[in-house]
Amino acid sequence: MSAHHYSLLDAIEIELKALAWWETTHPGAEALASSEPFCLDTLDFSQWLQFVLLARLRAMLDAKMPLPSNIAVYPMAFETFKCMPEDTTALTEAIAQLDEALSGQPVIREA
Repeated sequence: MSAHHYSLLDAIEIELKALAWWETTHPGAEALASSEPFCLDTLDFSQWLQFVLLARLRAMLDAKMPLPSNIAVYPMAFETFKCMPEDTTALTEAIAQLDEALSGQPVIREA
């Protein structure tokens, strides 16, 4: 199952890159140490996806650690991206699929 999880993480990375939201400069330890949900006070949501969610889940997969099952990133993604001028449909769908794979629950897509 971990190969499937890696492919879901790769899909999110591909979409972030397609939107030109993938960053080559790390935001730094202080920004990542935020105690706010999604590091809203220190990072953009796309940065949180790249530097927190993807990085942590890949590290957990590499270490063969159990992945979180109580996860719901899609609602935040939908709310964050709905006003963006870019087409974020593929990115939000990739996030929904990751939520479903980890939680085992269907994600209700917003229209």
